[in-house]
Amino acid sequence: MTDQSFDVIVVGAGLMGSAAARHLAEMGVKTALVGPDEPDVKAAHTGVFASHYDEARITRKIDTRKNWARFSQAAINRYAEIEAKGGQPFFSPVGAIISGPETGEGSNFILNAQRNAIEDAVPHEALRGKDLAERFPDFVFPDNILALYEASDAGWINPRAHVRAQITAAQSAGAFVLRRAVMHIAEKMGEAQVFCAGGEVLRADKVIVACGAFSKAEGLLPEPLPMKVYARTIAFFELDTQEALRLRQMPSVVYLPPDLSADPYILPPVRYPDGKTYIKIGGDAVDRELGSTAEMIEWFRSGGDPVAGAAIADILTGLMPGLKHRSVSFDSCATSFSPNGNPFIYPQTDHIIALTAGNGAGAKCADELGRLGALVATGGTIPAEIYEGSFAP
Repeated sequence: MTDQSFDVIVVGAGLMGSAAARHLAEMGVKTALVGPDEPDVKAAHTGVFASHYDEARITRKIDTRKNWARFSQAAINRYAEIEAKGGQPFFSPVGAIISGPETGEGSNFILNAQRNAIEDAVPHEALRGKDLAERFPDFVFPDNILALYEASDAGWINPRAHVRAQITAAQSAGAFVLRRAVMHIAEKMGEAQVFCAGGEVLRADKVIVACGAFSKAEGLLPEPLPMKVYARTIAFFELDTQEALRLRQMPSVVYLPPDLSADPYILPPVRYPDGKTYIKIGGDAVDRELGSTAEMIEWFRSGGDPVAGAAIADILTGLMPGLKHRSVSFDSCATSFSPNGNPFIYPQTDHIIALTAGNGAGAKCADELGRLGALVATGGTIPAEIYEGSFAP
């Protein structure tokens, strides 16, 4: 049975956890990263799930929320460094659009995004009406839509590859990696002890719990998190080779429709491990809260809600009426939200730190969120001159 001591143990080998481990190891901290591999068959898996089991997530520097814009700017600026250190490309800079009604109800969404982009000097173009239609003829946006287009430093990331790159870089910097689920974390005799599914017990002065939605699981954090976890369904439109080639210059899209009925996001054509190419859309209109870990596991295994999937699929066909596709399929995912819209990055005790709540935007920002978690674990504080508000309940 493994019984080892570290300065910091990161529990959760996903997007935030792997980033925190890399930053800690590169700071010279004796670090362990603990978390299970992706399950071979999702529908048959009875353990925990992670948020990075996918091939594509949108990344962009512009966001309607100032903190999340700045998280992403910091993270994106390090993508090339992570790819080089991890020997794993994961970023496809195809560009990105964030769009919404310019006037009336809901206009704060895009106007705040525009204000943040200008304040932080993020290169972009503001497009509307005829100019928007001519620049992106595959989309049919309603009237009164303002679109902010980032041509560079935006597009999509492969979250699986992002995690692999972070873990490789962390190991190169000296981190110990154990691919195990964690059953329980305890504090005894002035230290934290991490009990793993294989019988291993790891000890450290600090433990970071970065388990996404499953950070709420009993036995991990000593204090309950006021974090809401919502079931989400995503739809995949399978494209043939010709249609994928036609749309090869398509950017990622975030879109708030004028009726505010949903919050869709759209990924351009991406080739998946099954050898097929898909356009993905997500952004359910209805929030279905998952209250327990059993409910989370059941949801991840379910493959999503076909009714919610059909609704978001209709949004895509309305926005891209010329899209040709072979089939539409659905899958399940989940998002975690804090009450104030910031991630949780704070010590619950002298030894245990929470790092979770991606608020629907954690993937693109994961390296910066991991860095801030590492900073807090080593006695630092989140810089108030850059980031606003509280990162604790």
